Amino acid sequence: MNVHIIADSACDLPIDYFEKRELSFLPLNVDLNGDQRQDQKDIKPKQLYDAMREGTVVKTSQASPLQFKELFTNLASKGIPSLYIALSSELSGTYQTAMMIRNEVLEEYPNFELVIIDSKSVSLGLGLAIKYATDLVESGKTLSEVEAAVKSYCMKMEHIFTVDDLEYLARGGRISKASAFVGGLLNIKPLLHIEAGKLVPLEKIRGRKKMFRRMIEIMKERGVNLENQTIAISHGDDEDAANTMKAMIEEEFSPKEIYINYIGAAVGAHSGPGTLAIFFLNDEH
Repeated sequence: MNVHIIADSACDLPIDYFEKRELSFLPLNVDLNGDQRQDQKDIKPKQLYDAMREGTVVKTSQASPLQFKELFTNLASKGIPSLYIALSSELSGTYQTAMMIRNEVLEEYPNFELVIIDSKSVSLGLGLAIKYATDLVESGKTLSEVEAAVKSYCMKMEHIFTVDDLEYLARGGRISKASAFVGGLLNIKPLLHIEAGKLVPLEKIRGRKKMFRRMIEIMKERGVNLENQTIAISHGDDEDAANTMKAMIEEEFSPKEIYINYIGAAVGAHSGPGTLAIFFLNDEH
């Protein structure tokens, strides 16, 4: 391919997606009670969620500067035009680290073409952008063409999601401990979205059935040309919920494709077991 694509594990695409296409994959780091693991490489989502249900304290950290330096230097030495689509800079310092290392590598290899995009996305919102970029590269688009198209695509990406237990968001400082306690008592589920790369609460809804119906309503309100889109669903070890949502989306919109995958350890450490997210474009593309 004429452009090399780089992604981090917050995209929640399976690692074999990258291996089959010879794309670069940067695992984020997951710490389980002091035990350091690399997302997808030596911790799978199921292991994470089982540990969280048992009360394990989980922390995450971005890919190290050294990982970026080795990868960027290798690509620069070979003169391969490259594109890194990073998870939202509002949710991680990964984008900023990549930009810093890019500048260092360019001092040694000033002709190296490396574009870094702040996707303002996470999970399969980011994953769909990577799939889209890969298709563009395979069709022969140049680096600048892919950059422009992917930036536009990311701006249109909707992330609509709910979590099963507010406690995990409370631990991460997203909501207050009191809100989490009251919500749990009343079976209130938060509906959230990503706005300008930030996690923003939308509504509180009592009961899962009502929540799922509301998510479909929001797709109707915001989505355009859904029948021609690839819709993505990611979940925190709750395949039944993902399949229920898939059936509802198929009945309502009949999209071109629905892609389902686990929320990986790097993202799932903050959202917890039972999270359900849907991703679609809010403008015709």
